Amino acid sequence: MIGKQIRTFREKKGFSQDELAEIMEVNRSTISKVETGKFAITIDYLVKFAWYLDFNISVLEKQGK
Repeated sequence: MIGKQIRTFREKKGFSQDELAEIMEVNRSTISKVETGKFAITIDYLVKFAWYLDFNISVLEKQGK
């Protein structure tokens, strides 16, 4: 699941959900929903996560793969 992978990248960077939400200028609940799969993530959000967490989008695996 992409959300779990994003959580892993966030934790590796040492960010809490609150900290990441602040620098991305989104609500903490958005971060939580992305990480738990309760948010239909768009390419715009994927790009933001990749930028702030320093990873290449191509490393993300599709759900069910």
